[in-house]
Amino acid sequence: MLLRILTLIALLFAGIAQAQTNRLQGDDAVVDAYQAYKQGNRAKLAQLLPQVQGHPLEAWVAYWELRTRLDTAQPQEVQDFFTKYPGTYQEDRLRNDWLLLLGQRRDWDSFAANYAYYRMNDDREVRCYALLVSYLSGGPYSGEAVAEEVKRLWPLQRDADDGCALAASRLIDPQSGGLMKTDDAWRRARMAMEAGRDRAARQAVLMVAPDALPQFKELEASPSRFLTKGIAAFRKARKEMISLALIKLATSDLDHAVFQLDNKWGPQLSAEERNWLWGVMAKQAAQRLSIDALDLFAKVSRDKDLSDDMLAWKVRAALRSPRGPQWLLVVEAINAMSDEARTDPAWTYWKARALLATADGSRGGARKAEATKLLQSIASVRGFYEQLAMEELGQKVTVPARPAPLTPEEKEAARLNPGLNRALYAIALGIRPEGVREWNYTVGLHRYGGMSERESLAAAQFACDREVWDRCIHTSERTKTVFDVDQRFPMPYRDAVVKRAGDIGLDPAYVYGLIRQESRFVTDARSGVGAAGLMQIMPATARWTARKLGIEGFSPMQLHDRDTNIAVGTGYLKLVLDDFNGSMPLAAAAYNAGPTRPRAWRNGPVTEAAIWAENVPFAETRDYVKKVLANTTMYAAILTGQPQSLKARLGYVGPRDTSMPEPNKDIP
Repeated sequence: MLLRILTLIALLFAGIAQAQTNRLQGDDAVVDAYQAYKQGNRAKLAQLLPQVQGHPLEAWVAYWELRTRLDTAQPQEVQDFFTKYPGTYQEDRLRNDWLLLLGQRRDWDSFAANYAYYRMNDDREVRCYALLVSYLSGGPYSGEAVAEEVKRLWPLQRDADDGCALAASRLIDPQSGGLMKTDDAWRRARMAMEAGRDRAARQAVLMVAPDALPQFKELEASPSRFLTKGIAAFRKARKEMISLALIKLATSDLDHAVFQLDNKWGPQLSAEERNWLWGVMAKQAAQRLSIDALDLFAKVSRDKDLSDDMLAWKVRAALRSPRGPQWLLVVEAINAMSDEARTDPAWTYWKARALLATADGSRGGARKAEATKLLQSIASVRGFYEQLAMEELGQKVTVPARPAPLTPEEKEAARLNPGLNRALYAIALGIRPEGVREWNYTVGLHRYGGMSERESLAAAQFACDREVWDRCIHTSERTKTVFDVDQRFPMPYRDAVVKRAGDIGLDPAYVYGLIRQESRFVTDARSGVGAAGLMQIMPATARWTARKLGIEGFSPMQLHDRDTNIAVGTGYLKLVLDDFNGSMPLAAAAYNAGPTRPRAWRNGPVTEAAIWAENVPFAETRDYVKKVLANTTMYAAILTGQPQSLKARLGYVGPRDTSMPEPNKDIP
């Protein structure tokens, strides 16, 4: 076995170097097998498998072949795969798939036997099956501990699933002694309905009120028509069905839902049900940047009845109030959040700001002390709110001290790691999704704590040296006590980026901050909607920009050329930046979501750009703006060698100054 492992390592390492210059025998078969796997072509995979015996990526092809027919495979075939590829990502990934199948088959003895060897442990459905098995078998976890974990995991499932729903149903069953309550299922139904996941909502309803299925179908088809019926809401199930109908109605006709709750259904519901519904409607208003949001939140009699997501939107609405930030409401909402939610740097920062803003009178000293402690707990260069916390404490963003250099032994351990090598080989062959998964698995085995910080730095450097920049950044970001700025904020193509930015009057730090967020410097990156290259430009946007820049004979295929992508991407960024009068936050939002939406989002009170960014309705764009600006500030510190201010780059955001030129409505 040891000889096989050493031979595999040698093959993998040699394969990486050779794959970067020429193709190994069997490479084409591996690529063909990956395409066959994506197409579900079992026959093709069976044909290709013998052609890759001994290839560095043999385990991948063997996994794809067995995975496509796992539902009909014999248990011994599966065990033979585990024996042949021990300790690999492919073994653990197949075990994950096998555990899901065993759970669906209710083969609990086989499930328990296989789960003992499962290392991945990041599949919630598998985890729920395991919790159920532990409960049924009288395992090491108490019934209460199992129930608490299932209650945590079940709402996190995006859609209807078998594992968590099955565990919940068993724990809700009266025979379990009430370890979970019917209220837990109704809460799951409400959250699913609000998220537009009707199937998951229906699953939860059927669990506790199967007789209500006809009513559910009615409200699903037309919540407005369902709510016009004159049936009073006396029974629990009926009240919850009314609640689900109001939630669904609020997503399409908020004003009508508010009227129905205020004038008809509110008195018939419990206080908790009313509070939840007002929270749903207030959140909807806040996401639409409506001035009515705080008035709707004011109808909630107890913030503890709201979800963390609702409370987050209460904070955002309070910050964006037309009367200026309502700091007491900010503190109130954050204090009502769960312990886990309050640890988010965003809420740590805004609570500190609120305490400072209200630090007067007899409690002023205590509030200032608490605010300082909160800011100190997150202040660093690592992210948006961390950098803002530094500035509140009177510090600027500077380049952190670099960690001690890696030793030859540390570098060699990463260089000889089979999982890292297999991952880089797959990426080199263009099988990036699978290579990324294996890389992430190798550096972060969840159950066993993952690599140490020094091992992570060595793995990151292994990726950096091979210019696999996304894995370089991702892996270096795992370290908590050290900060390798060269790994986290690399600057490939520096001459091209800096020259192009300088030629058109852009801050190169801003360009680098955007590229780092868009593509992690992967030149052939392509998004699910067709954005391409380093700067992730949509084909239609690229054509429009190329015409503006006078690029003759442009074709979107040229976006995969590094220099063309930089030229077109920076050209577009400059156009939107000028259109928003130099506002980096607005331009970043426009780059991500198109300029039309930020033009609407800026309407409202003039406010700090940090408050504006936190209120961006789209979660993706909200996160994007904050990360691009934090990246930009860090890159500026690197490029200039001088302390930098994130606040200075943020500035303020408000309605367009009517004395300025009209925005260019042609920008796509």
